[in-house]
Amino acid sequence: MKNSNTIWYLTFVLTIIAGFCDTLTFVAADTIFSAHVTGNFIVFAYQIVKGYDVHAWIKLFTFPVFIAAVIIGGWIASKNKNTYSLLLWESVVLLLSGIGHYMMTTFSIFHSGSIYIVAMMVVFAMGLQNAFGKRFSKETFGPTTMMTGNVTQASLDIRTLMLTKFKDAACILNFKKQLTTIFGFLIGCCLGAFCGKQWGLLPILAPGLILLLCYFKIKDNQNSADEI
Repeated sequence: MKNSNTIWYLTFVLTIIAGFCDTLTFVAADTIFSAHVTGNFIVFAYQIVKGYDVHAWIKLFTFPVFIAAVIIGGWIASKNKNTYSLLLWESVVLLLSGIGHYMMTTFSIFHSGSIYIVAMMVVFAMGLQNAFGKRFSKETFGPTTMMTGNVTQASLDIRTLMLTKFKDAACILNFKKQLTTIFGFLIGCCLGAFCGKQWGLLPILAPGLILLLCYFKIKDNQNSADEI
C-alpha cells in the first residue's frame, strides 16, 4: 500500500531539483537550460543574431542528449520492477556531474569545455526525470520539470473556484497540488541562481545527494507498508 504522503513529498522534491538544476546550468554553464531544453533553441537563435557567442551551437546538442536520456530512461523503467529506479540513476548522474566538475577544474582536465560536459550530464539527468514523470505519471501531481502545463491547470482551477465561490473541495485540493509543483520549482530556481552565482556548477552535488536520500526514504516507506 502506497503512503499517501509520498506523492506530495516526491513532487515537491523533484520540482525543487528541476528548478535548481535548470537555473544552475543557466547561470553557471553559459546560459544552458538543463530541464527546459527547448528554451535552448531560443537562446541559440538570440546569440546567433547577436553574433557574440562562438559556442552558441553547443546549446543545440542538449536536444539529442535529452532524447537519448528519455529513451534510455524508458528502457530502464521497462526492465526494472522498482518504480523509483530511475530516480536512483538520476541521483547517480547528478553526483557524477558534481564530482566530474570538481576533478576537471582541480586538475585542469578539459578546462575550456568542462562546463559544457557537466551541463550535458545534468541535461541527461533531467531527461531521466522526465522519463520517470511520463512513465509513472501517477507518482507525482504533474510534470516536475516544465511548469507551463501546471500553471495552465492552476489558472483553470482558479476560474472554477471563483465560479463555485471556493466551495468545490475537489478543485481546492487540485489547486493545492498545482501550487506544490509551481512553488517547488520556484524555490529550486532561486536556490539554483544563488548557488550558481556563488559557487558555479559544484552545487550540483546537492540535488544528487538529496535525491539519493529521497530514494532510500521512499524505499523504506514501501518496505514498512509491505510489512503491515
